[in-house]
Amino acid sequence: MVKRLLFFGYGLAAYLVFLVTFLYAIAFVGGFAVPRRLDGPLEGSLPAALAIDCGLLTIFAVQHSVMARRWFKERWTQIVPWAIERSTYVLCASLALLLLFWQWRPLGGSIWSVDNAAARAILWTLFACGWGTVLVVTFLINHFDLFGLRQVWLPLRGKPYSPIAFRTPAPYRIVRHPLYLGFLFAFWMTPTMTLAHLVFALVTTAYIVLAIQFEEHDLVAEHGSAYANYRRMVPMLIPGRRVLSGATTGAPAPSRTLDGTSALEERR
Repeated sequence: MVKRLLFFGYGLAAYLVFLVTFLYAIAFVGGFAVPRRLDGPLEGSLPAALAIDCGLLTIFAVQHSVMARRWFKERWTQIVPWAIERSTYVLCASLALLLLFWQWRPLGGSIWSVDNAAARAILWTLFACGWGTVLVVTFLINHFDLFGLRQVWLPLRGKPYSPIAFRTPAPYRIVRHPLYLGFLFAFWMTPTMTLAHLVFALVTTAYIVLAIQFEEHDLVAEHGSAYANYRRMVPMLIPGRRVLSGATTGAPAPSRTLDGTSALEERR
């Protein structure tokens, strides 16, 4: 019982760190209410600041991709108990982001600036919609399973863990990765695009596109023609005319987590 309580406390702490990090990320990218922000005047050498920023983004990308892979989990759970593996992943992702917030170097400069009040309001609305999409999509699947709380709560109650049934909520019938699409809106919709913001948006967009390739390769290998058919019928990120109906392929769409790994992979 003591171990289960400790696991639950650990999972709850990891989740709370995630919540703080997520809220800080909104303010960091939006440029308000926090001391360290994405934008600001350049201090020191531009090449040095750019190298630091790219290094911080690389740390986050490597942590996200490597710890999400099946081969890593198989080795990692020989050290970390399965019940807190997901919470540990969430905690490490949050710490990688907090490091980025702490050490980020603004680069100064302005790529574009929108002065029209109506246009600025539209861009800020799309920015908010992007972050809202990210959050809502996690609840359409199972927010607490995706962030490790369910894995520590069920053992505390003496119940075995059971995988979440595969589902195809509405957004997954429009694009295969609505959560990533939400992030793209959150990162690109700004009335003032500085050099640092542009670097951040470009690198994260490149990472999203690359991460999708790795994840979908794994999903095709795991589920064969079911996922291959789904991938052919539903656009990746840009909504198109083709919309998946519930009976089109008979295969559920893989739900995506906030950290970019598929919920399908998380439940293996």
